[in-house]
Amino acid sequence: MISVSHLVKHYGSHVAVDDVSFRVEKGQIVGFLGPNGAGKSTTLRILSGFLGMTSGKVEICGHDIENASLEARRSVGYMPEAVPLYPEMRVLEYLAFRAELKGVPRARRRAQVDDAMEKANVLEVATTLIGKLSKGYRQRVGMADALVANPPLLILDEPTAGLDPNQIRQVRELIAGLSKEHTVLLSTHILSEVEQSCDRVIVIAKGKLLAEGKTLDIRKMRRAAALDITVRGDVQAALRVLRGVPGVANVNEASKVKDASSKDEVATLHCTWTKKLPDTDIQGTIEAAVAALVGAGIRIREVKAVGSALEDVFAELTRDAAGTRDAAGTRDAANTRDENTRDAANARDTAPS
Repeated sequence: MISVSHLVKHYGSHVAVDDVSFRVEKGQIVGFLGPNGAGKSTTLRILSGFLGMTSGKVEICGHDIENASLEARRSVGYMPEAVPLYPEMRVLEYLAFRAELKGVPRARRRAQVDDAMEKANVLEVATTLIGKLSKGYRQRVGMADALVANPPLLILDEPTAGLDPNQIRQVRELIAGLSKEHTVLLSTHILSEVEQSCDRVIVIAKGKLLAEGKTLDIRKMRRAAALDITVRGDVQAALRVLRGVPGVANVNEASKVKDASSKDEVATLHCTWTKKLPDTDIQGTIEAAVAALVGAGIRIREVKAVGSALEDVFAELTRDAAGTRDAAGTRDAANTRDENTRDAANARDTAPS
């Protein structure tokens, strides 16, 4: 569905995208992750046909983005982070206009507009002026715009940016529903959204590809740095048991309260590993710790590996990319703002996808 090979994009002397290669297969929902300035939006603009590349090769649904640009763009529904809309138009009018620009045949135009509005949950505001819509509804109209030509591929750049928690949940449910008929490449900073919605993850920073793979496999790239075990009963006995487990370096009480019903102590014990413990032995050590507590008659309420969430993987992989931008990074930000301005203008006058 998407094939990117050795993609490079320069802004003057600054390299915004640096030799990036990846594939997205049909039917997948792929999360495209990276810190601010990582090159995510630049890459998505190139894939959608909004921005030219310096070098490399990109194919969309088998069409070369440079040699068969029109065919490639017809296969893509692109939703930029800042959706350019006509505030003076009604939702139905705007989507009909966009469908015409995208070459949807007149005989099918109204049906596809209605279908896009239904999928994006904007039917109830079809006759409302876009300028009077909330941010959440404007994002949905942008989603309907991406869907109106019924493309096989959707590229969504920060679709939940600026939304409240309820709106984020609604957009997440919408994307999950779209995945039944479309392949989705999704850029976002909300990592819980990626864990719940995406089959695969691509991580970039400073324009370089850092990792890609199944969401679960990416999470496994970072080992559990510690273990929190919540126990009820004899806390001191639990501490002695855990301190005797091979591979456990230190055990401390993170918190302790009285159980309201049994009056027993309930404590969360924080365990760290010895420095020489191999990554491959951590799961076995966790199992041994739990088994030792059970064997000693200690009641366990919760076992939580610390440092195994996708957020921790993301932080670890992109740690070197954090911090203040250098002069080249500042130039990249200025160039990106210029590209955003031009993209908004182009979207009003052309129909890239």
